[in-house]
Amino acid sequence: MNTAYTSPKKHAIVAGGSLAGLLAAKVLSKHYSSVTIIEKDSVQRKPEARKGQAQAYHLHALLPAGLQVLSHYFPGFLDDLSSHGVKVLDFASSMNWYCYGGFRKRFPIGIEVIIVSRALLEHVVRERILAMPNIQLVDNTLVKQLTTTDDKQSITGIVTENKNTGQTNLVSADFVMDTSGRGSRTAQWLKELGYGETPVSEVKVNVGYTTRIYTRDPGDAHGESWIISTPIAPGHKRFGAAFPIENNRWMVTVGGWHNDHAPTLETEYLEFVRGLPNPALYDVVSTNKAVGDFIQYKFPFSLRRHYEKLRRFPVGFLVAGDAFSSFNPIYGQGMSSAALQVELLDKLLNEQVPDQDLAKTFFKRSTSIIDVIWSMATGEDFRYPQTSGTRPPGIKLVNKYIEQVHKATTKDEVVCGAFLKVIALLKPPTHLFQPAILWRVLRQGKPK
Repeated sequence: MNTAYTSPKKHAIVAGGSLAGLLAAKVLSKHYSSVTIIEKDSVQRKPEARKGQAQAYHLHALLPAGLQVLSHYFPGFLDDLSSHGVKVLDFASSMNWYCYGGFRKRFPIGIEVIIVSRALLEHVVRERILAMPNIQLVDNTLVKQLTTTDDKQSITGIVTENKNTGQTNLVSADFVMDTSGRGSRTAQWLKELGYGETPVSEVKVNVGYTTRIYTRDPGDAHGESWIISTPIAPGHKRFGAAFPIENNRWMVTVGGWHNDHAPTLETEYLEFVRGLPNPALYDVVSTNKAVGDFIQYKFPFSLRRHYEKLRRFPVGFLVAGDAFSSFNPIYGQGMSSAALQVELLDKLLNEQVPDQDLAKTFFKRSTSIIDVIWSMATGEDFRYPQTSGTRPPGIKLVNKYIEQVHKATTKDEVVCGAFLKVIALLKPPTHLFQPAILWRVLRQGKPK
């Protein structure tokens, strides 16, 4: 333990050892003398996709806003990634993105983006975390329940169960944070403790995709680009992406909305990719050697748990990441959303928000983060009439304008730059509605 640590707050527990949990542990280690991460899967000191991380086998995007958070908390982070062969590229000039009948304009924008597998990204972060003297990770361990004071107003720790031995253990803590992912049991625990039913929002998308790894020639001209093909909704449902990840490999993910999923038979798979309007994707899968099998993933619905709407919430407890809000992964927003939420927690702890007010303040302020991302993701999903869920008022009108934005990004560098800053989570969606951008979008939409 770091003997120079002077915080009166002693022990914090983080349930879940994925990226959200690792970042939460980093932040909490500044404010608590010791932090314990409890992870249900076995954790190796190497890049891996664990059993409980079905999505980790597929393409992930750490958006520029998320990268900025990680670079802040881990000085030299980009150098760490580069030493593992990770490409650090300009967000706009490295883009090979087909959408709405053309390719988005490519130009230097001065915003960095990393092209990396989820497994390696998490490994690099985890190694930084485990090098810290006041953080420990306990793996192969389930969090079975919360423990509370007699009046159930405050959380005092957790009960764990070792998956190998079945042994249970009571672990006391001054603070517990749930970052256990989409399968979080917090809503059920709160109900059992008398806090009522947690309101939820669901948007059913029935997305499914197939991923495969391919070798990559270091001299491949495509290797300095991230390649994407997105559909013209609602008439088309299929998408695809190929990222030049570390170790001279391509990671290719293709699929579609509402059960128009990519097959796993070689011939049918190749035909699926050939049918995508960005020919670079077929070039990748047809000219490079496949490494490993096809891996499929299905995502039925986006899920948002509205803890901010609960009348009461126990002291000494918070929820973040996918345990709070799980978005359609096609848009690559989950990791960056978690990073921004954890950054917010750090700000609140630095402001010394009283313990009894922390949950209410955190959920209220994090809602502004989640509202933006949720509206962006579900707004795109609601282009399909098959998508079910509560449609925001005026969504058809907004989507009609955003469709014009998409088309303008293929012709207008200024509009494209504004659009990229919004999807990077560096600017709010209202940035696309400012008069200068609105005028350029409408001008591009006029008949020639």
